[in-house]
Formats: sequence, C-alpha cells, structure tokens
Amino acid sequence: MTKIDVFSGFLGAGKTTLIKKLLKEGYNGEKLVLIENEFGEIGIDGGFMKDAGIQVTEMNQGCICCSLVGDFGKALQKVLEEFAPDRILIEPSGVGKLSDVIKAVLDIKNENIVLNSYTTVVDATKIRMYMKNFGEFYKNQVETAKTIVLSRSQKLSDEKLAEAIAQIKELNPNATIVTTNWDDISGAQILQAIENENKFADDLLKETLAHHDDDDDEDEHEHHHHHDDDDDEDEHHHHHDGEECHCHDEHHHHHHHHADEVFTSVGIETAKKFTKEELENALSKLSNEEYGVVLRAKGIVEGKDGWIEFDFVPEEYEIRNGSADVTGKMCVIGSKLDEEKIKVLFGV
Repeated sequence: MTKIDVFSGFLGAGKTTLIKKLLKEGYNGEKLVLIENEFGEIGIDGGFMKDAGIQVTEMNQGCICCSLVGDFGKALQKVLEEFAPDRILIEPSGVGKLSDVIKAVLDIKNENIVLNSYTTVVDATKIRMYMKNFGEFYKNQVETAKTIVLSRSQKLSDEKLAEAIAQIKELNPNATIVTTNWDDISGAQILQAIENENKFADDLLKETLAHHDDDDDEDEHEHHHHHDDDDDEDEHHHHHDGEECHCHDEHHHHHHHHADEVFTSVGIETAKKFTKEELENALSKLSNEEYGVVLRAKGIVEGKDGWIEFDFVPEEYEIRNGSADVTGKMCVIGSKLDEEKIKVLFGV
C-alpha cells in the first residue's frame, strides 16, 4: 500500500522547506516519490493540461522528485508502476485549491494507494493579507486541511500568534495546528502531528484506565465478587474506547465502562506561554468539585524560559522542565468534567 501525503500552501509559505525537513528527519527508511505538481489551471477551469510527461530527478535523502504537468491519474499510475514507493508526497502549485487536489487523488481507481494526509503550510505573518487578497484559493487551502503547519510563528508576539490561530480556527475548527517554531522540533514530531497519531491523549487514557482496572481487581478480590464475563466485556471496551480519545478535537469524549460511570476527556491545544506559577495555581485547584471529578491530567506547554511538562493526580501534581512539542497541549480525564471552567482555569 502506497500512502499519499498532500502538502498545500500559498506561494512562499514554506512548503518546500517543510518537506525537506520531513525528508531529513521524519521519513526514515521509506522509499519516497515527491511530485511537484504545477496545478496552475486547477480550480480555475477544473481541468489538467493534457499530453504532458513526467520529469524525474534524484533528490537527497533517497527521494525521487517528479515534476508533473498533465493527466494526473495516468502520471500517478506510471509513478506507482516504475517506483512502487512506500509514500508519494504531492506538492501542488501555491495557487491550487486543496479540495481539487484531494478530489483528483480520490478519483484514481487503484486499490494500492491510500490518501494518508493533507496538510496546509500557512505563513503566520500573512494570514490577514492573503485572506483579503486571495480569498477563494487561500480559504480553500485552510478550510480543507486535516493539519495546518504554521511557518514563521516565531516572528509574532504571543498576542498576534493567538490572533492568527483564532483566524484559522474560524475557517477550520477541527484541524490539528502546529504552532511551534520548526527549529525547536523535529521532522518526526511534525510527521506525528500530520498523521494525527495522538499518542499524548491515548497513552494518558490507557494509563488511567489500567490504574482503574487494577483498583477494580483489588476490590473484586477483597469482596469475592464474581462477574468474570462482565469484567472481560468492560476490559474490551476500555481498550477500544482508549483508541478514540483525541486531544486535538477539543470536545468531550465519552468512555463507557460500568453502567453507573462515564469517563470524559477534555483536550486542549494552545500556543499560550505559561509561567510555573500559573500552572501551580491551576493544578492546585483542579481537585475542586466545580471542575468535575478529575482523575488525571497531563500537559506539555511552552513556558517563558523553555517548555514545561506537568502531571496531575488528585491532591498531587508535578511540574518539570520539558522538551518542545508541535504545540502546547493538555488532556484532563475524569467524570462530569466542566470543559469551559477547566479552560478558564488554565486561561486558554
């Protein structure tokens, strides 16, 4: 199976720079083909120029680079036959509509390919200007993306960066947004965000549920309860539900365990810079009933002097120095959680 990853982005946003970083630090040991596709006409007349070929050049990191103009389906078929890559990266023209590129991929009838991701690179310093001057094309790239990677975010103040993120979320509230300066994170971290492997929330949920299961086992042993069939069923649901907890969704997720109990997770992504005092203040209050019954919380956020990680269990928390992530993130797990109050508590 060949994965197809599309990298959209307006002219000069930094698509090629991002792809080079991913080639160097993200795609380890994979056989890759990069298609630089001059889709100039797409989205204007909805068609491709015909009777054009593929020009192939070798790139570093073992990636084959194709400059492609023409019948997209036939050209892609030829790339698959000649190179049989693990992954094809498509870098369309800066003025192409991302929705048209995705449609072109989905229209190809080939059971050996899968549309894996579609990412838009956005220059954080030019969002308002591009929105005003190139509305239709620019908005389409932002609205359609599964992941948005901000470039030049380090050039903005905290307030301007928050404004930029708010503008993006107005157009696309569901996309994962990478807000951290690329120099501070690895290509592998960016790739994980692009592929929406949300290990952060998933691992936390599994850890919490495993602890909860241990407590159940102890109770069962002490009280000699025998409900083996029910327990097996519950355990099955624990693992299944754990796979559904996504921090970047910023919505409640319900995890059914026992009939009288519902676990919820609140996921928050933020580019806000915290002080340790702010985190201590929030974590010290998280056990209060007004926020719900919080069983576990974990986060990694940017601080004033570097990144900060925190862990919380009822009546106890730890704050320590951490390493950079693609954006600040935190996840709170418990029951009857008040999402809005938790967000206000952390000031996000």
